[in-house]
Amino acid sequence: MILHELMSYELLRVIWWGLLGVLLIGFALTDGFDMGVGALLPFVGKTDSERRVAINTVGPVWEGNQVWFILGGGAIFAAWPPLYAVSFSGFYLAMFVILAAFIVRPVAFKYRSKRDDARWRAAWDWSLCISGAVPALLFGVAVGNVIQGVPFHFTDDLHTIYEGAWYMKFIGLLDPFSILAGVVSLSMLLMHGAAWLTLKAEGAVQSRARAIGSVAALVAMGAYALAGVWLAVGIEGYRIVGDYVTGGPSNPLHFDVERSASWLSAYADRPWIAIAPIMAFLGGILTFFGLRAGREVSTLLFSKMAIFGVISSVGLTMFPFIMPSSSDPQSSLTVWNSSSSHLTLFVMLVATLIFMPLILMYTAWVYKVLWGKVTEADVSENSHSVY
Repeated sequence: MILHELMSYELLRVIWWGLLGVLLIGFALTDGFDMGVGALLPFVGKTDSERRVAINTVGPVWEGNQVWFILGGGAIFAAWPPLYAVSFSGFYLAMFVILAAFIVRPVAFKYRSKRDDARWRAAWDWSLCISGAVPALLFGVAVGNVIQGVPFHFTDDLHTIYEGAWYMKFIGLLDPFSILAGVVSLSMLLMHGAAWLTLKAEGAVQSRARAIGSVAALVAMGAYALAGVWLAVGIEGYRIVGDYVTGGPSNPLHFDVERSASWLSAYADRPWIAIAPIMAFLGGILTFFGLRAGREVSTLLFSKMAIFGVISSVGLTMFPFIMPSSSDPQSSLTVWNSSSSHLTLFVMLVATLIFMPLILMYTAWVYKVLWGKVTEADVSENSHSVY
């Protein structure tokens, strides 16, 4: 309890804001290449054996990688209850589509090779492709909507009200900027999946992955740059006005919020956050050259750096906002007004400090054991025990 008293509410909120980012980035770095490989499957594999090679590069790890998604959702639920309520309600239909894709994917993995029938396997291959590409696109679309602000507001008793008809919770998400953000997300994960295939496969699968991944890297960096320009000239930001207490009560109506000229003013206030977009561009460029040069381990690491930079640049640019409201800026959710209690955040932090290292050590051990390339010979010799 002494440690609990020493750690201020403000500090715990910032720590959990950072941990939420770590979990989301961890999901993108691990399950991201799973989705990328799935989306690339019909294009990097022209024969059944080539597609089985691609599938089995992620076959042993994709289930474990999805744990990061569950942890991220759990962290939002426990550490940021208003954010959980607003996001899962406002993005309900999009979340349903993503979860449907996540349900189809394991079925496709398990059933794809159960029958030696070309049409059967082709159908499941395209299922893997769609279930990889659709979530990758929609995650970016969601981020694009959050950056612009989500049309919700709170009543005096903190009941959430959304603007527009129910179908606007999906159709309304597909505005031009959000689609551009979706392109950034999709192309970035295609690049990441290609980098993974470069490391884990060989021959024709590896060669095609390098070619497609190179294009995806250029598209990702170009779309990311265009999104930055769009933010600078076409999208208003948000800012808290007046005096406020960062360790005050978690009430979404606690602060006065107004629209500002640009989100990018954060770089004038906190110049050090420029490291995030620099990492994004540098990682993407180095991934492109790594794919073209045929490098393997370094290319995957550079791809991870690009993803880390892209995602962290969003969080750092918007801080302290987590989900701004476009219809009522006063209702915007920030790090300071939407967290759980001081004690809850502290207990969760203790549990995280105990179990997170165990998860990381187990994950590292799994990847060490499964290190090495997947070949067509491996697949044919173990046809009944692999995907």
